[in-house]
Amino acid sequence: MAAPKNILKEALTLNPSEKAELVDKLLSSFDKPDREIDQLWVKEAEDRIDAYEGGEIKAVTLKIVKRTSFIWW
Repeated sequence: MAAPKNILKEALTLNPSEKAELVDKLLSSFDKPDREIDQLWVKEAEDRIDAYEGGEIKAVTLKIVKRTSFIWW
């Protein structure tokens, strides 16, 4: 395997679109499926559905979510 410095040196010679493609592929390589994390999310979703159906939590409208959210819509 080539040393990171050698890879960087070669990557810097690429044109902008080639660099963008390389960056996209490198970043995508971090986002691999993780079975354990997927199973945890499934359990969380099922727990939330059970809590909703059991009356432990209530649904709110999108209007309320937008009004109370830190995300700018």
